[in-house]
Amino acid sequence: MGLLSIIRKQKLKDREIRCLILGLDNSGKSTIVNKLLPEDEQNANDIMPTVGFQIHSLMIRDVMVSLWDVGGQRTLRPFWDNYFDKTQVMIWCIDVSLMMRLDETLQELSELVNRDENRIGYECAVIIVLNKIDLVENKSELCQRYASVESKLKRLFKPDIRVALVQCSGITGEGIDNLRDGLVEACHFT
Repeated sequence: MGLLSIIRKQKLKDREIRCLILGLDNSGKSTIVNKLLPEDEQNANDIMPTVGFQIHSLMIRDVMVSLWDVGGQRTLRPFWDNYFDKTQVMIWCIDVSLMMRLDETLQELSELVNRDENRIGYECAVIIVLNKIDLVENKSELCQRYASVESKLKRLFKPDIRVALVQCSGITGEGIDNLRDGLVEACHFT
């Protein structure tokens, strides 16, 4: 019985993902995490800015995902490196409704990638989330913003790094299923 328990635990461990969710303050990281959680665990009214970090676990298909939601305030950003140990996926959250902060968010992402260039995109898959699409006035404007972010990301990452780009709304839930699928696909569990 002991050997079977060990084998079972190892199989479960092989189907686990540690996902780090980063981005600037007020980009909607905690709202996205809330929307990813099962409905009975969602807390629609009490989402507060994350000071430090929060950890949530959920099943997506048959994969256990640990979501590490780390605060994005300027004072917390120097500590982001400390959370990457054993991380398979990084979700970088961008508030697409507030393009005036795009340069700041891409600068922070660039610094993070350059500090850890052998891990991010190689050992650690990257998903860029364009959040708050529900706040963009019209679809043509959203397409322009998507194209702008996409072209800037191409300059930021080396050509051999695969970066997934997902549009969603942490409030309405639009695109959240694509993010769930992207999490599992990023670790080749499909």
